[in-house]
Amino acid sequence: MRSTPAALAVAVLLFTAGAASGQAADSPLRIVTFNLYHGGQWSGLRGDDTQLERRFEMTVQALQALRPDIVGLQEASETRGRGNVAARLARRLGLHHVHVPATDRAFGFRPLGWLITRLINFREGPAILSRFPIVRHEMHDLRGCRRVLDPRVLLRADVLTPDGELQVYSTHTSRDDCQLEHLASLVREGRNGRPAILTGDFNSVETSPAIQALVNGGGFVDAFRRARPDEVGATVWQPLDAPFPAASRRVDYVFVLDGPDVTARVGDSRVVLDQPQRFPDGRTLWPSDHYGVLADVVLARR
Repeated sequence: MRSTPAALAVAVLLFTAGAASGQAADSPLRIVTFNLYHGGQWSGLRGDDTQLERRFEMTVQALQALRPDIVGLQEASETRGRGNVAARLARRLGLHHVHVPATDRAFGFRPLGWLITRLINFREGPAILSRFPIVRHEMHDLRGCRRVLDPRVLLRADVLTPDGELQVYSTHTSRDDCQLEHLASLVREGRNGRPAILTGDFNSVETSPAIQALVNGGGFVDAFRRARPDEVGATVWQPLDAPFPAASRRVDYVFVLDGPDVTARVGDSRVVLDQPQRFPDGRTLWPSDHYGVLADVVLARR
């Protein structure tokens, strides 16, 4: 849901009062990251969205059962036919949301990108959904070393939890070490004494130099690996119509970065949105070509 100024003011007062009364003591925040798979940049023209509407309903049902507090989305698309998928999902779940398109930046000159994305009837980018009020948000362009026409962005939302403000990020990076270096510096520099939650599809396995730089010396905690050190946790690639699980690599993460005033402890983490729908005629449909990742995180003052 989009917050009106009056509704946001009331929500801020309520959550501030809850924080002051110790309402959130040791109460975990449930965070999910999920790549929706939009069906491709030409899907708005050809009308083939790889059964997005049916997959959307599967995603709604799965998230309703999980009851997340915060959802980081990637490949959240918008066309004249399907509308804004992130906004629709937020409405169905009763959550606040922000969404920013990365595709407008595809051609360097932003007005040209804006025009072309409307001509092809397709925009997509990261989104953040939150049970708690989103008091502000900001988008950063990510500097890369490769693929000039493949823009990537980092979305930040400041979420007012019962324990105070929390910075939440959603991103979808390419296999570009420079992007992750820039991303890490933005998250570290943007902290206001509190932890940060970084969600996304990083297109990089955990043994890659870029991911290793985040967790070894970078200060970022890989929530899934912290909770399940011996499990594979694969999230890609899943053919949408395959009759069996096919994911073999882990590229989707929830990272936690401590703050100097408040710590963030990972309680549990697991792969989610990893079950298909099977139809009477024998067909199979998966929610996406990615699985999602869930993490329960407990905030505590130092």
